[in-house]
Amino acid sequence: MEDECVTLWRPVGPAELELIRASGMRAFPPRLPEQPIFYPVLSEEYAIKIARNWNVPASGKGYVTRFRASKQFLSKYEVREAGGKAHREYWIPADDLAAFNAALAGEIEVVAEYS
Repeated sequence: MEDECVTLWRPVGPAELELIRASGMRAFPPRLPEQPIFYPVLSEEYAIKIARNWNVPASGKGYVTRFRASKQFLSKYEVREAGGKAHREYWIPADDLAAFNAALAGEIEVVAEYS
């Protein structure tokens, strides 16, 4: 199964983490109307940077989550660079988030916390 999955990270704030916990650590919550894209990132370093520089100032805490998703599901989406080669992410349309959640293998883990 490991070869069939990709490890990804997502920086989140406290409100989003509570919704993830409410899912049993199995799903990311639906996007808000002003959030048309879900952005899982390809490196832990990039996720840490966002958690520290964006989530902490915005909400007082930032968390880095790690999870695995199906390579087959992700093959429908291209990897985008957001300001450089170290800032790589998938752009998953909000309408595809339920299918993305169904393509997760195992639980979403919290691997870092910042305040």
